[in-house]
Amino acid sequence: MTTEQKELIERLCARRSLTTEEYAALIDGRTPETTELLRVRADELRRAVYGTDVFMRGLIEFSNYCKNDCLYCGIRRSNVNCSRYRLSADEILLCADEGYRLGFRTFVLQSGEDAFFTDERLCAVVRDIKSLHPDTAITLSVGERSAQSYKALFDAGADRYLLRHETATEAHYNKLHPSSMSFTNRMRCLSVLRGIGYAVGAGFMVGSPFQTTAHLAADLKFIEEFQPEMCGIGPFIPHKDTEFAACAAGSAELTCFLLSVIRILKPNILLPATTALGTVMPDGRERGILSGANVVMPNLSPVSVRKKYSLYDNKICTGEESAQCRGCLDRRILGIGFKTVIDRGDAKPLPSSLVRT
Repeated sequence: MTTEQKELIERLCARRSLTTEEYAALIDGRTPETTELLRVRADELRRAVYGTDVFMRGLIEFSNYCKNDCLYCGIRRSNVNCSRYRLSADEILLCADEGYRLGFRTFVLQSGEDAFFTDERLCAVVRDIKSLHPDTAITLSVGERSAQSYKALFDAGADRYLLRHETATEAHYNKLHPSSMSFTNRMRCLSVLRGIGYAVGAGFMVGSPFQTTAHLAADLKFIEEFQPEMCGIGPFIPHKDTEFAACAAGSAELTCFLLSVIRILKPNILLPATTALGTVMPDGRERGILSGANVVMPNLSPVSVRKKYSLYDNKICTGEESAQCRGCLDRRILGIGFKTVIDRGDAKPLPSSLVRT
């Protein structure tokens, strides 16, 4: 380990902040030794706040219709090979009922940007779930909407909102999205969500096309400054029906390294070990948890549609990814020294020993 790397890690742990240039140097200079040191530090912080608890979220992917045409996404509007589906309100409620029976106390409602789900329809679903299961939390991940829409959904009972920023660099954002989409609007939405009172989740892809170390450093600086309650990161995985089909997938090793950095930046963050990480590496989610993650999101969607919500190729849809096989995932997590808990899984305040003044 070089003196520079040792000093960067010490500064990161002491201040929970680096300059963008220092983040870049930390990433470029990483070695197995520095990666392990960061992992240990991240694990210590996660245990200080959450112990060995891993929170389970029940993921309900209720529509793969999308008005957008993101260049990397398998459910993009222009993909004529995508087999479209849309769950009814009753089907969504059945998924939530099944999840509640299985022990889930957070539901993540995720879809493409589907105009069918107006505020009226989506608010009704949120209210119905909360009426039937008042001790649960609801996370929405349904893309960019108006401030009025976000407020209506919050008032209906939604607790959290996940809107991955994808990249904190506008020029890079523009290479991944059509001209009809705006980096400025994505950032505006995140700001609006925070102002309304949601627990907000951001996030980015690791190894996306055209991504450089400078882009990743900017992402870390954005997370440091925005301080989201949640951060979802995972390796980029290409989809055969996009123009990035021939691009290489992102690195699981780098993803785990960045999970550790993010945990150190914000010790009480809710940090998923994502499905994408489990897709590129058989034990990817376990490695993610060992690197500082503390959330997993098994799939509660009907088995008949799981493969249709294909954001990228070869997405794991069965086995441990099935919420009905929760026991399998419980045992795998127990095998690395952690335990899944039946809990809403809200972010916890920092213990006094970790508060920086």
